[in-house]
Amino acid sequence: MRGVSLWRAVLGVERTVIENVEFDHIEQIVVAHVRPQRGYWARCGVCGTPAARYDNGAGRRRWRSLDMGSTMVFLEADSPRVSCPVHGPTVRQVPWARHGAGHTRPFDQQVAWLATQCSKSATCQLMRIAWRTVGSIIARVWADTVAGTDPLAGLRRIGIDEISYKRNYKYLTIVVDHDTGRLVWVAIGRDKATVQAFFDALGADRCGQITHVTADGAKWIGDVVARACPEAVRCTDPFHVVKWATDALDEVRRQVWNEARGDKRQLRERRLANKVNRARGYARDIKHARYALWKNPENLTTRQSAKLAWIAKTEPTLYRAYLLKEGLRLIFQLPIDEARDALEAWISWARRCRIERFVHLQRTICTYKTEILASIEHGLSNGLIESVNTKIRLITRMAFGFRSPEALIALAMLNLGGHRPTLPGRQKAHA
Repeated sequence: MRGVSLWRAVLGVERTVIENVEFDHIEQIVVAHVRPQRGYWARCGVCGTPAARYDNGAGRRRWRSLDMGSTMVFLEADSPRVSCPVHGPTVRQVPWARHGAGHTRPFDQQVAWLATQCSKSATCQLMRIAWRTVGSIIARVWADTVAGTDPLAGLRRIGIDEISYKRNYKYLTIVVDHDTGRLVWVAIGRDKATVQAFFDALGADRCGQITHVTADGAKWIGDVVARACPEAVRCTDPFHVVKWATDALDEVRRQVWNEARGDKRQLRERRLANKVNRARGYARDIKHARYALWKNPENLTTRQSAKLAWIAKTEPTLYRAYLLKEGLRLIFQLPIDEARDALEAWISWARRCRIERFVHLQRTICTYKTEILASIEHGLSNGLIESVNTKIRLITRMAFGFRSPEALIALAMLNLGGHRPTLPGRQKAHA
């Protein structure tokens, strides 16, 4: 093998002429002087369109390449500008790096692979770059990846949800494919315009191919889905429906607790010490009954079961609210024919229960009754999406320090979108 061919293989470059390779004794680095092959002499760096030479640009510049052992390697070449008919004066395209990047393509690829496999500190120390630089590289790699693939192809059953990625109500809207488990779309925001942006990207024809959509019952999702996919079956997530009932139960518990605390203050004014102590203990018992009311009956400890029995004897209203919550939860464990009748019975019970919070809840359940029954019939929930959300939260913690949420989105898509980067020089089958 000739020396030039050997260096081209070592540096991992293609369509590149290697003029010379030298070792800089002062900086202790290897510098390869290169130039593009004739077909890349005058192409726009943004779009790749052939264009006339404009000027010499900023002169010679360097691109960081993969290290050779413990020694850093750089490619050095001229960087003239060309006059693109679309983008104007632009630095010419080079085959070894992306436009605007300070690193070669193999370097970017290895950093992206490490970011999806290793910790933040391991990636930075191994590649000898800052974490913000990792964010920029990930965004470039994902832009190239999505340009060669279509994450929205073949969607039939999807789930839509939101996740907080930063303080002060900063949210991402995510879309997951139920059939493959892939994260297929992420955008900044949590409103109708954000969801509409997804369906605009999907297109009218592919919107018509969507058969099922799961969500948490939020109107900003449901209204857009109803317009974009009128034929799709909309399913309200069972977990969120039960959470509505759990929140209503906890509100009733707080009302009972506040009443107990109010009795205590009145007794203090009358200076009835023995009754004050009794009121204080009663309020404390109500406060500590929170987990006994929240947990499923089969998961209760002995002490929590005793607490629940005590509530049944002393606070019939609170216990009735608990039974309403459990009744709604058990509906999702029934076959669709039995669930339909059970849901009607639950709505009737809640309507006449004389607990204001559950009377209001049954109105919400009536609004989403069709979507709730659809989730039971088709066995769909947002459980897959909640799993993806958990992974995104871990990625969010790892991505702290990125300049922009776009880098976070790129890292999430590389991890969960089914297109994980491979190490340079490896075949995808061996990744």
